[in-house]
Amino acid sequence: MNKERNQKKIVLINTVLYGSTGNIVRQLKSLAEENGMKAYTVSAYSRNNKTVYGEDDIVIGNYLDRYLHIWLSRVTGLSGEFSVYSTWKLTRLLKKIKPDVIHLHNLHNAYINLAILFRYIKKNDVKVIWTLHDCWAFTGRCPYFDIYSCDKWVKGCGNCPYPKDEYPVSNRDNTSKSWAYKNRVFSGVSDMTIVTPSKWLAGLVKKSFLKEYPVKTINNGIDLDTFKPTTGKLYDELKSSGKHIVLGLAMDWNRRKGLDVIVELNKLLDDKYQIVMVGTDDSLAEKLSEQGIKCINRTGSQEELAEIYTAADVFANPTREDNFPTVNIEALACGAPIVTFDTGGSPEIPDNITGVVVPKEDIEAMKQAIVDICEKKSINKSDCIERAHCFEKKKQFYEYIKLY
Repeated sequence: MNKERNQKKIVLINTVLYGSTGNIVRQLKSLAEENGMKAYTVSAYSRNNKTVYGEDDIVIGNYLDRYLHIWLSRVTGLSGEFSVYSTWKLTRLLKKIKPDVIHLHNLHNAYINLAILFRYIKKNDVKVIWTLHDCWAFTGRCPYFDIYSCDKWVKGCGNCPYPKDEYPVSNRDNTSKSWAYKNRVFSGVSDMTIVTPSKWLAGLVKKSFLKEYPVKTINNGIDLDTFKPTTGKLYDELKSSGKHIVLGLAMDWNRRKGLDVIVELNKLLDDKYQIVMVGTDDSLAEKLSEQGIKCINRTGSQEELAEIYTAADVFANPTREDNFPTVNIEALACGAPIVTFDTGGSPEIPDNITGVVVPKEDIEAMKQAIVDICEKKSINKSDCIERAHCFEKKKQFYEYIKLY
């Protein structure tokens, strides 16, 4: 009983418990418990969450509450101002738990009332760690703004260039009010540390209204027991062409992820090269296959994904906006060199002997870097694998345990 009373209590809050951020939250919970702490997760109501719910996983709201919050956010263009009752219930529960640390992750996607949550935090002087997985915390609406060359978020949003039909969808431009709301709500926390996975995002935070808080960079990490040179049926199939394999991978291929760049690279590279794209859907795969691009919609396991990375002679990441893409690390861990645009945190992952960073939008430079890597053998696979060990998952996550 005394042991339980003296345990440090950690509450981790994120939209979901699946996908990249959800996996991070669940892994941090496990690691905290391995280190003698009591850990809880808090997430939005979601049917997909049900597959991973476990002990001490707290759900905010229900289907109706979540649906109403999403609908009201779209209609009004306001962020985090709904889910009043469900967030009030959460704070009642937090008063019983009495957490020593609240570790925030994604607070967007319409599931929590920001003012109520932060009122509880300020009133109770709870220590807060907030990991930013994108830029949403200090903008009026958008998670990224590079493509639109927008810097309104520095002093206040309004007349937003971000498309209304992109996430988070909004029928009305209320970014000026939302920016002011976040500024007011997020200010004045007595003990909060902002964590960013990339130095790039840390630099943006220091220009935003969150600059009053200390900022620490903790890189994302991967499981090196899974992502390592791996051969098998899928590897053999890809290698059987005898061509240089140029790999591209994204969970949602669009302009932000550089879909148009991959298509253009396919035109520029000669028939000694085979572009392989992972993460397409049936419709996109049909169009791209007609152009000679090999598409893999999804893989059956992470081990199969490791085979695909291992088969690649080079990993091309033409992302135009990204925080710290773990796909770069996964590719390196399997021995694939990186070619990426100089955008976001993507260039921070390869060093000068494991990848090439080219100017944003310079497709010709990206093509030339691919050719040099494949034909001049200018990068050693062993150096790539060694570089990936800088981003071993547990090594990175232990930095959070120190913060706790």
